[in-house]
Amino acid sequence: MPSVLLPAIWLIVLIVGLPMLSETVYSPSLPAIAHALQSSETLVEHTLSIYLFGFALGTLFWGKISDIFGRKPCVVLGLVIFSLGCLGCYFSKSIEVLMISRLIQAFGGSIGSVLGQAICRDAFHGPELGRVYSAIGASLALFPALGPVCGGVIATHLGWVNIFLFLILFALGVLSLVVSQLPETHPKADRHSVSLSQLTARLISDKNVLGYGLIIAGCNGIAFSYFAEGSFCLINVLGVSAQRYGLSFMLIAAASMMGGLLSRYLQSSCSSKKIMSCGLWVAGGATGCFSLITLFHSALGLPSFIMISVILCSQIICSFGMSMIISNALALSLMDYQYAIGAASSLFGFFYYCLISVFTFLMGVLHNGSLLPMPLYFLALSCFMVVVRYTLLKDREA
Repeated sequence: MPSVLLPAIWLIVLIVGLPMLSETVYSPSLPAIAHALQSSETLVEHTLSIYLFGFALGTLFWGKISDIFGRKPCVVLGLVIFSLGCLGCYFSKSIEVLMISRLIQAFGGSIGSVLGQAICRDAFHGPELGRVYSAIGASLALFPALGPVCGGVIATHLGWVNIFLFLILFALGVLSLVVSQLPETHPKADRHSVSLSQLTARLISDKNVLGYGLIIAGCNGIAFSYFAEGSFCLINVLGVSAQRYGLSFMLIAAASMMGGLLSRYLQSSCSSKKIMSCGLWVAGGATGCFSLITLFHSALGLPSFIMISVILCSQIICSFGMSMIISNALALSLMDYQYAIGAASSLFGFFYYCLISVFTFLMGVLHNGSLLPMPLYFLALSCFMVVVRYTLLKDREA
Protein backbone atom coordinates (compact mmCIF):
# COMPACT_ATOMS: atom_id res chain seq x y z
CA MET A 1 0.00 0.00 0.00
CA PRO A 2 1.29 3.50 -0.81
CA SER A 3 2.08 5.80 2.10
CA VAL A 4 0.20 8.68 0.45
CA LEU A 5 -2.96 9.01 -1.57
CA LEU A 6 -2.21 8.72 -5.27
CA PRO A 7 -2.94 11.93 -7.19
CA ALA A 8 -5.01 11.73 -10.36
CA ILE A 9 -2.80 11.70 -13.46
CA TRP A 10 -5.17 14.08 -15.26
CA LEU A 11 -4.78 16.64 -12.46
CA ILE A 12 -0.97 16.42 -12.61
CA VAL A 13 -1.27 16.96 -16.36
CA LEU A 14 -3.26 20.16 -15.78
CA ILE A 15 -0.81 21.46 -13.16
CA VAL A 16 2.22 20.81 -15.36
CA GLY A 17 0.40 21.80 -18.55
CA LEU A 18 -0.70 25.31 -17.52
CA PRO A 19 2.77 26.91 -17.63
CA MET A 20 3.51 25.03 -20.87
CA LEU A 21 0.37 26.57 -22.35
CA SER A 22 1.48 29.99 -21.13
CA GLU A 23 4.91 29.55 -22.71
CA THR A 24 3.50 29.04 -26.19
CA VAL A 25 0.03 30.60 -26.34
CA TYR A 26 1.21 34.01 -27.53
CA SER A 27 3.77 32.71 -30.03
CA PRO A 28 1.56 33.50 -33.09
CA SER A 29 1.21 37.07 -31.79
CA LEU A 30 4.90 37.91 -31.49
CA PRO A 31 5.00 39.94 -34.75
CA ALA A 32 1.78 41.76 -33.73
CA ILE A 33 3.14 42.46 -30.24
CA ALA A 34 6.33 43.93 -31.72
CA HIS A 35 4.19 46.27 -33.82
CA ALA A 36 1.72 47.16 -31.05
CA LEU A 37 4.40 47.95 -28.46
CA GLN A 38 6.71 49.56 -31.03
CA SER A 39 9.50 47.16 -30.13
CA SER A 40 12.12 45.26 -32.12
CA GLU A 41 11.52 41.64 -33.11
CA THR A 42 14.60 40.54 -31.17
CA LEU A 43 13.39 42.21 -27.97
CA VAL A 44 9.96 40.62 -28.31
CA GLU A 45 11.60 37.22 -28.74
CA HIS A 46 13.43 37.89 -25.48
CA THR A 47 10.09 37.99 -23.61
CA LEU A 48 10.21 34.21 -23.92
CA SER A 49 13.77 34.14 -22.54
CA ILE A 50 12.62 36.33 -19.63
CA TYR A 51 9.76 33.91 -18.99
CA LEU A 52 12.15 30.97 -18.89
CA PHE A 53 14.50 32.82 -16.53
CA GLY A 54 11.59 33.57 -14.19
CA PHE A 55 10.66 29.92 -14.43
CA ALA A 56 14.20 28.96 -13.39
CA LEU A 57 14.04 31.28 -10.36
CA GLY A 58 10.70 29.79 -9.37
CA THR A 59 11.96 26.22 -9.54
CA LEU A 60 14.77 27.18 -7.16
CA PHE A 61 12.21 28.53 -4.68
CA TRP A 62 9.23 26.17 -4.75
CA GLY A 63 10.97 22.84 -4.19
CA LYS A 64 12.60 23.81 -0.90
CA ILE A 65 9.45 25.57 0.34
CA SER A 66 7.27 22.58 -0.54
CA ASP A 67 9.59 20.28 1.43
CA ILE A 68 8.72 22.39 4.49
CA PHE A 69 5.05 23.27 3.98
CA GLY A 70 3.85 20.52 1.64
CA ARG A 71 3.08 20.37 -2.08
CA LYS A 72 -0.58 21.40 -2.14
CA PRO A 73 -0.36 24.85 -0.45
CA CYS A 74 2.60 25.75 -2.65
CA VAL A 75 0.68 24.79 -5.80
CA VAL A 76 -2.21 27.00 -4.67
CA LEU A 77 0.08 29.98 -3.96
CA GLY A 78 1.93 29.51 -7.26
CA LEU A 79 -1.31 29.56 -9.24
CA VAL A 80 -2.35 32.82 -7.53
CA ILE A 81 0.99 34.47 -8.39
CA PHE A 82 0.71 33.16 -11.96
CA SER A 83 -2.73 34.77 -12.29
CA LEU A 84 -1.39 38.12 -11.04
CA GLY A 85 1.38 37.98 -13.63
CA CYS A 86 -1.20 37.30 -16.35
CA LEU A 87 -3.14 40.34 -15.17
CA GLY A 88 -0.02 42.47 -15.53
CA CYS A 89 0.50 41.16 -19.07
CA TYR A 90 -3.11 42.00 -19.93
CA PHE A 91 -2.63 45.66 -18.95
CA SER A 92 0.88 46.02 -20.43
CA LYS A 93 1.41 49.14 -22.55
CA SER A 94 5.16 48.78 -23.06
CA ILE A 95 7.62 45.98 -23.71
CA GLU A 96 9.25 46.63 -20.31
CA VAL A 97 5.99 46.11 -18.40
CA LEU A 98 5.26 43.00 -20.46
CA MET A 99 8.68 41.56 -19.59
CA ILE A 100 8.25 42.21 -15.85
CA SER A 101 4.77 40.68 -15.91
CA ARG A 102 6.01 37.64 -17.80
CA LEU A 103 8.72 37.21 -15.13
CA ILE A 104 6.07 37.21 -12.36
CA GLN A 105 3.83 34.92 -14.39
CA ALA A 106 6.68 32.45 -14.88
CA PHE A 107 7.72 32.53 -11.21
CA GLY A 108 4.23 31.41 -10.19
CA GLY A 109 3.80 29.01 -13.10
CA SER A 110 7.03 27.20 -12.30
CA ILE A 111 5.14 25.21 -9.66
CA GLY A 112 3.89 23.17 -12.60
CA SER A 113 7.33 21.82 -13.41
CA VAL A 114 9.06 21.43 -10.06
CA LEU A 115 6.03 20.45 -7.97
CA GLY A 116 4.46 18.37 -10.72
CA GLN A 117 7.67 16.33 -10.80
CA ALA A 118 7.90 16.23 -6.98
CA ILE A 119 4.30 14.99 -6.70
CA CYS A 120 5.01 12.23 -9.22
CA ARG A 121 8.16 11.19 -7.38
CA ASP A 122 6.34 11.28 -4.02
CA ALA A 123 3.62 8.95 -5.24
CA PHE A 124 5.27 6.68 -7.84
CA HIS A 125 8.53 4.75 -7.77
CA GLY A 126 10.71 2.43 -9.85
CA PRO A 127 9.54 1.36 -13.31
CA GLU A 128 6.09 2.75 -12.55
CA LEU A 129 7.57 6.25 -12.41
CA GLY A 130 8.96 5.85 -15.95
CA ARG A 131 5.56 4.70 -17.21
CA VAL A 132 3.82 7.60 -15.47
CA TYR A 133 6.27 10.11 -16.97
CA SER A 134 5.76 8.64 -20.44
CA ALA A 135 1.97 8.77 -20.06
CA ILE A 136 2.08 12.34 -18.76
CA GLY A 137 4.54 13.31 -21.49
CA ALA A 138 2.17 12.02 -24.17
CA SER A 139 -0.75 13.94 -22.64
CA LEU A 140 1.27 17.11 -22.15
CA ALA A 141 2.08 17.23 -25.85
CA LEU A 142 -1.36 18.81 -26.22
CA PHE A 143 -0.54 21.92 -24.21
CA PRO A 144 2.35 23.39 -26.24
CA ALA A 145 0.23 22.71 -29.34
CA LEU A 146 -3.05 24.05 -27.97
CA GLY A 147 -1.21 27.23 -26.95
CA PRO A 148 -0.48 28.51 -30.48
CA VAL A 149 -3.85 27.22 -31.76
CA CYS A 150 -5.81 29.07 -29.07
CA GLY A 151 -3.48 32.06 -29.24
CA GLY A 152 -3.84 32.34 -33.02
CA VAL A 153 -7.64 32.24 -32.86
CA ILE A 154 -7.85 34.69 -29.93
CA ALA A 155 -5.35 37.12 -31.48
CA THR A 156 -7.12 37.05 -34.84
CA HIS A 157 -10.63 37.63 -33.51
CA LEU A 158 -10.20 39.36 -30.13
CA GLY A 159 -6.69 40.87 -30.06
CA TRP A 160 -3.49 39.57 -28.51
CA VAL A 161 -4.05 41.08 -25.04
CA ASN A 162 -7.05 38.79 -24.53
CA ILE A 163 -4.71 35.81 -24.65
CA PHE A 164 -3.73 36.69 -21.09
CA LEU A 165 -7.36 36.96 -20.01
CA PHE A 166 -7.81 33.42 -21.31
CA LEU A 167 -4.83 32.30 -19.20
CA ILE A 168 -6.30 33.89 -16.06
CA LEU A 169 -9.56 31.99 -16.52
CA PHE A 170 -7.71 28.75 -17.17
CA ALA A 171 -5.54 29.23 -14.06
CA LEU A 172 -8.57 29.89 -11.86
CA GLY A 173 -10.17 26.70 -13.15
CA VAL A 174 -7.06 24.66 -12.32
CA LEU A 175 -6.88 26.36 -8.90
CA SER A 176 -10.41 25.27 -8.02
CA LEU A 177 -9.60 21.68 -9.01
CA VAL A 178 -6.37 21.66 -6.98
CA VAL A 179 -8.18 22.90 -3.86
CA SER A 180 -10.91 20.26 -4.16
CA GLN A 181 -9.11 17.27 -5.72
CA LEU A 182 -5.34 17.25 -5.05
CA PRO A 183 -4.19 15.14 -2.07
CA GLU A 184 -1.10 16.14 -0.12
CA THR A 185 1.63 13.76 -1.30
CA HIS A 186 4.29 14.97 1.13
CA PRO A 187 2.88 14.36 4.64
CA LYS A 188 4.29 16.12 7.69
CA ALA A 189 5.96 12.93 8.93
CA ASP A 190 8.17 12.89 5.83
CA ARG A 191 9.22 16.53 6.07
CA HIS A 192 12.70 17.25 7.31
CA SER A 193 15.38 19.86 6.84
CA VAL A 194 17.90 19.27 4.07
CA SER A 195 21.18 21.14 3.69
CA LEU A 196 20.90 22.89 0.33
CA SER A 197 24.67 23.47 0.18
CA GLN A 198 25.43 19.78 0.64
CA LEU A 199 22.68 18.75 -1.78
CA THR A 200 23.90 21.27 -4.36
CA ALA A 201 27.48 20.02 -4.05
CA ARG A 202 26.32 16.43 -4.55
CA LEU A 203 24.21 17.31 -7.58
CA ILE A 204 27.01 19.33 -9.21
CA SER A 205 29.47 16.45 -8.80
CA ASP A 206 27.01 13.89 -10.21
CA LYS A 207 27.71 13.38 -13.93
CA ASN A 208 24.41 11.57 -14.24
CA VAL A 209 22.45 14.62 -13.09
CA LEU A 210 24.51 17.05 -15.18
CA GLY A 211 24.19 14.91 -18.29
CA TYR A 212 20.44 14.49 -18.10
CA GLY A 213 20.01 18.18 -17.26
CA LEU A 214 22.01 19.22 -20.33
CA ILE A 215 19.97 16.91 -22.56
CA ILE A 216 16.64 18.12 -21.17
CA ALA A 217 17.81 21.71 -21.66
CA GLY A 218 18.92 21.00 -25.23
CA CYS A 219 15.54 19.51 -26.18
CA ASN A 220 13.62 22.37 -24.65
CA GLY A 221 16.06 24.85 -26.18
CA ILE A 222 15.02 23.57 -29.62
CA ALA A 223 11.33 23.61 -28.72
CA PHE A 224 11.25 27.11 -27.25
CA SER A 225 13.53 28.52 -29.92
CA TYR A 226 11.03 27.26 -32.48
CA PHE A 227 8.21 29.02 -30.62
CA ALA A 228 10.25 32.24 -30.63
CA GLU A 229 11.83 32.13 -34.09
CA GLY A 230 9.37 29.95 -36.00
CA SER A 231 6.63 32.57 -35.94
CA PHE A 232 8.87 35.11 -37.68
CA CYS A 233 10.13 32.55 -40.22
CA LEU A 234 6.69 31.25 -41.14
CA ILE A 235 4.60 34.41 -40.73
CA ASN A 236 6.96 37.23 -41.76
CA VAL A 237 9.25 35.44 -44.24
CA LEU A 238 6.99 32.79 -45.78
CA GLY A 239 3.62 34.53 -45.43
CA VAL A 240 1.73 32.02 -43.26
CA SER A 241 -1.19 33.56 -41.33
CA ALA A 242 -1.05 33.66 -37.51
CA GLN A 243 -4.08 31.38 -37.29
CA ARG A 244 -2.66 28.78 -39.68
CA TYR A 245 0.67 28.94 -37.92
CA GLY A 246 -1.12 28.16 -34.66
CA LEU A 247 -3.07 25.29 -36.18
CA SER A 248 0.16 23.70 -37.44
CA PHE A 249 1.01 22.86 -33.84
CA MET A 250 -1.72 20.23 -33.78
CA LEU A 251 0.49 18.11 -36.05
CA ILE A 252 3.48 18.76 -33.81
CA ALA A 253 1.39 17.77 -30.78
CA ALA A 254 0.27 14.56 -32.44
CA ALA A 255 3.91 13.66 -33.11
CA SER A 256 4.86 14.38 -29.49
CA MET A 257 2.00 12.22 -28.26
CA MET A 258 3.09 9.38 -30.54
CA GLY A 259 6.64 9.68 -29.22
CA GLY A 260 5.41 9.52 -25.63
CA LEU A 261 3.17 6.53 -26.33
CA LEU A 262 5.97 4.68 -28.14
CA SER A 263 8.28 5.39 -25.22
CA ARG A 264 5.73 3.94 -22.80
CA TYR A 265 5.27 0.85 -24.98
CA LEU A 266 9.03 0.26 -25.21
CA GLN A 267 9.48 0.47 -21.42
CA SER A 268 8.64 -3.24 -21.13
CA SER A 269 11.42 -4.35 -23.49
CA CYS A 270 14.08 -1.59 -23.55
CA SER A 271 15.92 0.43 -20.93
CA SER A 272 14.99 4.06 -20.51
CA LYS A 273 18.48 5.09 -21.62
CA LYS A 274 18.19 3.16 -24.88
CA ILE A 275 14.81 4.74 -25.60
CA MET A 276 16.32 8.17 -24.91
CA SER A 277 19.25 7.45 -27.22
CA CYS A 278 16.88 6.46 -30.02
CA GLY A 279 15.08 9.77 -29.59
CA LEU A 280 18.37 11.66 -29.81
CA TRP A 281 19.17 10.13 -33.19
CA VAL A 282 15.66 10.83 -34.49
CA ALA A 283 15.95 14.50 -33.50
CA GLY A 284 19.48 14.73 -34.88
CA GLY A 285 18.41 13.31 -38.24
CA ALA A 286 15.49 15.74 -38.49
CA THR A 287 17.61 18.81 -37.72
CA GLY A 288 20.36 17.63 -40.06
CA CYS A 289 17.99 17.26 -43.02
CA PHE A 290 16.37 20.60 -42.15
CA SER A 291 19.77 22.32 -42.25
CA LEU A 292 20.82 20.78 -45.56
CA ILE A 293 17.58 21.72 -47.34
CA THR A 294 17.66 25.27 -45.95
CA LEU A 295 21.25 25.70 -47.13
CA PHE A 296 20.15 24.54 -50.57
CA HIS A 297 17.28 27.05 -50.44
CA SER A 298 19.65 29.88 -49.49
CA ALA A 299 21.90 29.06 -52.45
CA LEU A 300 19.36 28.37 -55.19
CA GLY A 301 15.95 29.30 -53.86
CA LEU A 302 12.93 27.02 -53.35
CA PRO A 303 9.20 27.82 -53.54
CA SER A 304 7.69 29.02 -50.28
CA PHE A 305 5.30 26.08 -49.99
CA ILE A 306 8.25 23.66 -50.07
CA MET A 307 10.08 25.49 -47.30
CA ILE A 308 6.89 25.66 -45.21
CA SER A 309 6.53 21.89 -45.60
CA VAL A 310 10.19 21.31 -44.75
CA ILE A 311 10.02 23.41 -41.58
CA LEU A 312 6.85 21.69 -40.37
CA CYS A 313 8.01 18.15 -41.22
CA SER A 314 11.34 18.75 -39.50
CA GLN A 315 9.69 20.03 -36.33
CA ILE A 316 7.15 17.19 -36.33
CA ILE A 317 9.87 14.53 -36.53
CA CYS A 318 12.06 16.38 -34.05
CA SER A 319 9.17 16.65 -31.57
CA PHE A 320 8.54 12.90 -31.89
CA GLY A 321 12.14 12.22 -30.90
CA MET A 322 12.27 14.85 -28.14
CA SER A 323 9.19 13.37 -26.46
CA MET A 324 11.08 10.09 -26.13
CA ILE A 325 14.14 11.93 -24.82
CA ILE A 326 12.60 14.19 -22.19
CA SER A 327 10.28 11.71 -20.46
CA ASN A 328 13.09 9.20 -19.96
CA ALA A 329 15.72 11.77 -19.00
CA LEU A 330 13.40 13.15 -16.31
CA ALA A 331 12.63 9.68 -14.95
CA LEU A 332 16.33 8.74 -14.77
CA SER A 333 17.79 12.01 -13.52
CA LEU A 334 17.06 12.02 -9.77
CA MET A 335 16.64 8.35 -8.89
CA ASP A 336 19.26 8.64 -6.11
CA TYR A 337 17.72 11.71 -4.43
CA GLN A 338 14.37 10.45 -3.11
CA TYR A 339 15.35 11.52 0.43
CA ALA A 340 15.14 15.19 -0.63
CA ILE A 341 13.16 15.03 -3.84
CA GLY A 342 11.48 18.43 -3.52
CA ALA A 343 14.72 20.33 -3.04
CA ALA A 344 16.54 18.14 -5.58
CA SER A 345 13.78 18.72 -8.18
CA SER A 346 14.01 22.42 -7.42
CA LEU A 347 17.78 22.65 -7.94
CA PHE A 348 17.67 20.38 -10.97
CA GLY A 349 14.86 22.44 -12.53
CA PHE A 350 16.76 25.66 -11.84
CA PHE A 351 19.81 24.22 -13.60
CA TYR A 352 18.11 23.17 -16.80
CA TYR A 353 15.69 26.10 -17.01
CA CYS A 354 18.59 28.55 -16.75
CA LEU A 355 20.17 26.70 -19.67
CA ILE A 356 16.88 26.72 -21.61
CA SER A 357 16.66 30.48 -21.07
CA VAL A 358 20.21 30.91 -22.39
CA PHE A 359 19.56 28.67 -25.40
CA THR A 360 16.38 30.60 -26.26
CA PHE A 361 18.16 33.94 -25.77
CA LEU A 362 20.87 32.86 -28.21
CA MET A 363 18.21 32.09 -30.82
CA GLY A 364 17.02 35.68 -30.47
CA VAL A 365 20.58 36.95 -30.83
CA LEU A 366 21.03 34.90 -34.02
CA HIS A 367 17.76 36.21 -35.51
CA ASN A 368 18.50 38.09 -38.74
CA GLY A 369 15.20 37.92 -40.59
CA SER A 370 16.20 34.92 -42.73
CA LEU A 371 15.43 31.19 -42.52
CA LEU A 372 19.00 29.95 -42.06
CA PRO A 373 19.86 30.61 -38.36
CA MET A 374 17.07 28.40 -36.95
CA PRO A 375 17.94 25.03 -38.58
CA LEU A 376 21.70 25.45 -38.09
CA TYR A 377 21.16 26.31 -34.43
CA PHE A 378 18.87 23.31 -33.97
CA LEU A 379 21.48 21.03 -35.55
CA ALA A 380 24.15 22.40 -33.21
CA LEU A 381 21.95 21.68 -30.17
CA SER A 382 21.20 18.16 -31.44
CA CYS A 383 24.91 17.41 -31.88
CA PHE A 384 25.59 18.84 -28.43
CA MET A 385 23.06 16.44 -26.86
CA VAL A 386 24.54 13.41 -28.63
CA VAL A 387 28.01 14.36 -27.37
CA VAL A 388 26.67 14.67 -23.81
CA ARG A 389 24.95 11.28 -24.06
CA TYR A 390 28.15 9.49 -25.09
CA THR A 391 30.53 11.33 -22.74
CA LEU A 392 28.91 12.21 -19.41
CA LEU A 393 26.47 9.28 -19.49
CA LYS A 394 28.63 6.69 -21.21
CA ASP A 395 29.50 4.62 -18.10
CA ARG A 396 25.99 4.37 -16.71
CA GLU A 397 23.34 1.94 -17.84
CA ALA A 398 19.73 2.21 -16.82
